[in-house]
Amino acid sequence: MKKVVITGAANGIGRATAIACVEAGYYVVAADKDRCGLQALQKNLSLLRLETHLADFSQPQVYRSFISGLYDRHHHRTLHGLVNNAGLYHGKSVYEYSDEEMEEMWAVNLKSLIYLSKDFAMREQDRSQGAHDSSVRSIVNITSVAGEVGSMDALYGATKAGVIGLTKANAWNFAPHVRVNAVSPALIRETSIHDRIPEHRRKEYERQEVLKDPIHPEGVADVIMFLLSDQSRNLTGKVIAVDNGAYPR
Repeated sequence: MKKVVITGAANGIGRATAIACVEAGYYVVAADKDRCGLQALQKNLSLLRLETHLADFSQPQVYRSFISGLYDRHHHRTLHGLVNNAGLYHGKSVYEYSDEEMEEMWAVNLKSLIYLSKDFAMREQDRSQGAHDSSVRSIVNITSVAGEVGSMDALYGATKAGVIGLTKANAWNFAPHVRVNAVSPALIRETSIHDRIPEHRRKEYERQEVLKDPIHPEGVADVIMFLLSDQSRNLTGKVIAVDNGAYPR
C-alpha cells in the first residue's frame, strides 16, 4: 500500500486530498495543528488507511524532525508521496504585519517545505539505492496564483513565489528518484483562505474566470492525485494552474 504524507490535512484542499487518497487506495499520514479537524477526518475515513499527527509547522523543532520521525519513531519503511499543503494567509497589507507574523508566514509557507522536502527526498533516495522498489516518488507543493501574478498580501505572495522557485530547483536536485511539481490554485471556495480574501479581490478573481463552475477543494485534489500517480510520470518541475482559466500563461 503506497503511503502519502499530507500537511494541512484537516481542512480545505488538504482534507479533500486526504479523502481522495484514501478512496484511491493510498495510506494517508495526515498532519495538521487543528486537532478537531483531524478528529473529524478520523470519523470519516477508515483508520486502516489513515494516521494523524498533531503538528504545528511554524515551529522549527517540528518541521526539522517530522519526516525523520515518521521513519524512525513511527517505523514507516518507505513513503511514496509528500503533499506540502499547510499554509497561512492573512489578507492584509504588508504595513500591518508584526515581526512575529512575518516569521510565522515564512516558516509555514516556505521554510517548512524546504526541510520536509529535503528530508523526504534524502530518505527515499537512500532507500532506492538497494531496494527492489525503484518507483519514482512524488512531491506536490501547493503554491498559489498569488505567487505568479502578485497579491495585496505581499508576504503571502512572496512566500508562494518562493514555493514555485523551490519546486523548480528541487526537481533538479531530487531527480531521478523524486519528482517535484506544484499546483497553483486561484479562488478556491470552502477554504479558510477564501473568507479572508477582501470582497473586491474575490470579485476580481471571479470576473477573470473564463470557466464559471466554481472551484472547490475537490477540484484541486483531482490535480494533486494526478501528480502523485504514475500518469504524471514524465512531469517534474511543473506548475499546474487550477484557476478556471483566469490567468492564461
